[in-house]
Amino acid sequence: MKLDIIGDVHGCMNELHHLFITLGYHKKHGIYVHSDSRIPVFLGDITDRGPDSIELIKLVYEMVIVHRQAKYIPGNHCNKLYRYFLGNNVQQRHGLETTVAEYKALSPSEQTEIRKKFIKLYEDAPLYLVLPKADCIVAHAGIKESYIGRTDKEVKTFVLYGDITGKFHQDGRPVRRDWAQHYNGKRWVVYGHTPVKEPRIVGKTINIDTGCVFGNALTAFRLPEEQVVSVPSEQPLQEEKFHYSSE
Repeated sequence: MKLDIIGDVHGCMNELHHLFITLGYHKKHGIYVHSDSRIPVFLGDITDRGPDSIELIKLVYEMVIVHRQAKYIPGNHCNKLYRYFLGNNVQQRHGLETTVAEYKALSPSEQTEIRKKFIKLYEDAPLYLVLPKADCIVAHAGIKESYIGRTDKEVKTFVLYGDITGKFHQDGRPVRRDWAQHYNGKRWVVYGHTPVKEPRIVGKTINIDTGCVFGNALTAFRLPEEQVVSVPSEQPLQEEKFHYSSE
C-alpha cells in the first residue's frame, strides 16, 4: 500500500493542486489519480479559514465517496461543520464563518447538494484509520497507543482535539500535553491539527500540519518511503499561529 497522507488543507485548493502535481498525480474525470496506484489520505480539516472550502468538499467527496480513490478522516473543524449542517447551534468563529459565508452564497439547490455531500462524507468516515499494510495509524490530532482500537468519547475528543488539559492560554488556545513524547509504538502515527513550521517527528509520530492556511506550506507524508513533500502556501504568513513549545 502506497500512501500520500495530506496535512490540514483548510480550503487551500490551489496549494492542494500544486501538491498533487508535485507528488506525480494527474487529473482524470475531475479527480487526482496516480499512475502508481498511490492512495491520498486526507487527515481532516479540509475546510475553514481558506478561500475554497466548498470546492474542497466537492473534490474530497468525489475522490473518497464516488470514485473510492482516496481516504478521509474528520478533524475538529469537520466535526463543527457537520454539526452546523445538522442544524445545531454552532458558534461561527475560528474559521467556520468563512465556510458558512461560501455556503450561503450558493443557490438553495447547491446548498442542499453540498450539505448532503459533506454529511455523507463525514458519516461514512472512520474516527481514525488503522492501515496495517502501511504499518501506520492516521489520526487528526494524534492518538495514544492505548487508545488504538477504541472509538469511545474519550478517544474521540483526543483524536479530534489532541491531549487537552481543560485549561487555556491567554490567547484562547487550549493547553495540550505533548502526547507524542510518550508514544512508544512501532507503527507510524501521522497527524496534524497543531500548526508547525516544519514537520515534527518524535519517535514514530509525525505532525504534518505545516500551517498552509497561515501562510507556510502544505505537506504530505509518503509511505512506505517515509518521505516528506511540501509546497509553499499562497496565503499571507501569520507568524503568531505557529507555536514552538510542547504545548
